[in-house]
Amino acid sequence: MNSTPMSDGFSLAARLRALDNDRLRFALSSRDIRTTGIKDFFDLAETLLDRASIQQQLSRLDRGTLAAIAAAAELGSTVGPATDVATFLGAYGDPRPQSDLESRLQRAVDLLLAQAEDGRFTVYQSVAEQLRSWPAFGLPGLAELAASPPPPVLEPVADTELRFIDRVAAERAFAATTEITELLVELEREPARELAKGGVALPDTKRLANAMSVDLGSVARLLSIAADAALVAREGGVWLITDTGGAWLLLSSGERWRALAAGWFQTMPADVRTLLGERGRALWGDGFRAYVDWLFPAGGDWMDERIAGHSVAAEQLGITANQSPSGPGSALFTEGPDAAARLMAALLPREVAQVYLQHDLSIVAPGPLAPEVDYRLRSLADSESRTLASTYRVSASSMNRAMAAGETAATVREFLKGISLSGIPQPLDYLISEASVRYGLLRVGAADVSPADAEFAATSYVRSDDTALLGTVLVDQNLSALGLIRAGENRLVSRFSVDTVFWNLSDARYPVAAENPAGEIVALRRRRHARSTPPSESDPIAELIERLRLGGESEPGEPAEAWLTRQLDAAIRVKAALTVSVTMPNGAIVDYQLEPTSIAGGRLRARDRRSAIERTLPLSSIAAVAPADDVS
Repeated sequence: MNSTPMSDGFSLAARLRALDNDRLRFALSSRDIRTTGIKDFFDLAETLLDRASIQQQLSRLDRGTLAAIAAAAELGSTVGPATDVATFLGAYGDPRPQSDLESRLQRAVDLLLAQAEDGRFTVYQSVAEQLRSWPAFGLPGLAELAASPPPPVLEPVADTELRFIDRVAAERAFAATTEITELLVELEREPARELAKGGVALPDTKRLANAMSVDLGSVARLLSIAADAALVAREGGVWLITDTGGAWLLLSSGERWRALAAGWFQTMPADVRTLLGERGRALWGDGFRAYVDWLFPAGGDWMDERIAGHSVAAEQLGITANQSPSGPGSALFTEGPDAAARLMAALLPREVAQVYLQHDLSIVAPGPLAPEVDYRLRSLADSESRTLASTYRVSASSMNRAMAAGETAATVREFLKGISLSGIPQPLDYLISEASVRYGLLRVGAADVSPADAEFAATSYVRSDDTALLGTVLVDQNLSALGLIRAGENRLVSRFSVDTVFWNLSDARYPVAAENPAGEIVALRRRRHARSTPPSESDPIAELIERLRLGGESEPGEPAEAWLTRQLDAAIRVKAALTVSVTMPNGAIVDYQLEPTSIAGGRLRARDRRSAIERTLPLSSIAAVAPADDVS
């Protein structure tokens, strides 16, 4: 006879309490449960054994694991090591090796769908019942899980199409890396706000779409690709570039694509990765979809969305082109990211390191710029178009931005001379000189502790000998949020920090410089990267575990009675039968098969299942409780 669901809940609660925090955290994170309303381990066990929670987890398991769990469920209390399950499935025509079944059953144990003791696996009754109900809902039962063969092999791509596929894939790969470059540059300049309900705020979506020259619908997909490669991360409710993303901007085009492809590859389900590795030149059409449906028979919308997202990203990255794997895409599955990147690098346009400087202050690159040149050029010019021949434009504000980051007229001229194929045109040379002279007309610094600054609760100041320029800043509506107040003829103050005031003035294209208390110009750098160690934000799983641990501890002076009382209360609530071990006056331990009915005055009242009498036992005499043995 199988364990009853009530005793399942009791034994699972005890098991959950005994798990260390790391294993408990892994299990709860994998099960994706809602943490609200769970007061103790019994509530948690009841939540995990809820049929809806079980179905959600089963829908994310592959056919082989489901078959192993279903077989163990049918074997019930007679199931032993994986050899028993292997023999049972073999009778259905599923000759899985014992080692494979052991790993699959252990996964079920780790996911709290089954338990293991002394090398024997037992599937929780609620899980077994859920699997047995599947045929009534059009899902496969045990026989179909074990015996249904996979769909036919995927259709191969014709050799004559491979060159065309690789050309299209390379174009898409170049476009994707270019778009994500613009995404990172824009996020480094200004983070994007994530809405509480999910998704990037519309104003930020429009800003990112404009920066990447893509439609609004593409922003989320490109952001997801970048996140899979750890180039961006969410922190404090906003999307930021990471340190990894900052380093990525200095990689070659081929290395950039490798990072994106590897991130995509790692998030692909392992079984699907294996399938595509075995059929590296097969079409990703209906046959691929049919195989995924067979492999994850209860995947439903969850798997559809997952595979659809991977398929769209594969097309964007040039891993596939029109559902056909490219040469680099096939190599990604069969040989790994390094081999794939070598093939893709040979297909991408050759990078250049020199540009044409124009009299209209534009800069034209005759091909994709080498990353280190592109990165430096962006610090002193604004990117206008990003294609095979990119263009940039130098302006007074871009030069002021460069000088605020530490550039000088001399370093700018030296850099431009080194990359120019046409020298430095006179208008550009004049602009560099003028920007150098104007730089620092406005100075921003930290307010001091003088009575005047204290009167305004000032944190920072803006000063200038050009009173007309200060007046322009004061009435500039784009700067009204800074709350600038005139504190003298040549001085404004603000309650915001130096960094906030400085970058707002810089973004508004004013010739601003930061200074230290000695009046010396200092370079400020905008650090808008996500921290490598995420800040301590609310973690529902960690909070739940802490709450359960606090609730599961006994009071001082009663090392076991508090937990014992909770166990008995839970058994009474769900009318569960227990094996109650009682210490007799002579020190002997006697086991009773009881159905607890109440606790009062430090004593347990229960019905004895064997003798059909009522018993009253002092709690102090109860050594242990466990799920009841079967009583015939």
